[in-house]
Amino acid sequence: MNSHNNAWLAPGLLLAALAVFPALAPHFGLDYYTGFVMRMLIVMLIATSLNFLMGYGGMVALGHAGFVGVGAYALVAMTEAGITNAWALWGGAMLAAAVAALLVGAVSLRTRGVYFIMITLAFAQMLYYLAVSLRAYGGDDGYNLMARPLLGFGLNADDDATLYWVVLAVCALCFLFFHHAIGSRFGQALIGVRDNESRMLALGYPVFLLKLQAFVIAAAVAGLGGALMVTQNSFISPSSMHWSQSAVLIVIVVLGGLGHRWGGVIGAAVWVSLEEVLRMSTEYWHWPLGALLIAIILFAPDGLGALCRCRAAGTGAARVGFFHLLRRSA
Repeated sequence: MNSHNNAWLAPGLLLAALAVFPALAPHFGLDYYTGFVMRMLIVMLIATSLNFLMGYGGMVALGHAGFVGVGAYALVAMTEAGITNAWALWGGAMLAAAVAALLVGAVSLRTRGVYFIMITLAFAQMLYYLAVSLRAYGGDDGYNLMARPLLGFGLNADDDATLYWVVLAVCALCFLFFHHAIGSRFGQALIGVRDNESRMLALGYPVFLLKLQAFVIAAAVAGLGGALMVTQNSFISPSSMHWSQSAVLIVIVVLGGLGHRWGGVIGAAVWVSLEEVLRMSTEYWHWPLGALLIAIILFAPDGLGALCRCRAAGTGAARVGFFHLLRRSA
């Protein structure tokens, strides 16, 4: 078996295990975990989009949760307008988040470093307070979706296992898209911008356009994640757009491995699992979670992904440290 096949062996086995999980879970009394794993997949998707932006584009954005919320509220607004097809709603949510990112990125990408962090934070908070003011969609109390969107093709979205398989397929396609995007000429140029923006400008690359495209792509996938979240939970509140949620997403990516192809996936799996286990053990779960995270970061400063690195994960990854990234872009 060659190295290319080896690189895909672990993700392929994991995908197969995830695919059969809803069929096996009822036999072991694990029905609850079908929804739990589905939520984990959605967080993985959102974290992977942020890892693409930060790890490969070098853009530390503290407003990524804002685009998650834009996607979620776009789905709610389209549902209120009478659209019930899930594919149309998810596509519309991606488009809404992409348009929002295009407007935000056109302004914020003219800054760098700490200024970029602050301006993305400011835009995210503006989106947060916009959602709070939308009384038609529940305001700060949030909005309850009356029914899940229709999947069509004979699929029943009310069945958790069916929705799980659809979410798994959507997430797998997005992970594959990011995998190919990173290895493409666009991805390699983006990595070049991250490593040395001045040199890429001198070579004639359209640096601003490259960064804006990455910003829009990451936001569109985050918007899709928000739409999938609403589809699963049938609920959205402005708190999911708060800047603290963006900070959590950054922690997840750094935990998994910034600039590692599976960093977002690994970080989300560890974060969501720890959160769930500790929450069931104690109401003061934030304390042990924080201690565990500190221990993980001390023993794996490049993220957990670096511990199980493989050749396929190493292409262009460059082991980007979070604080090193901040210092370089300042």
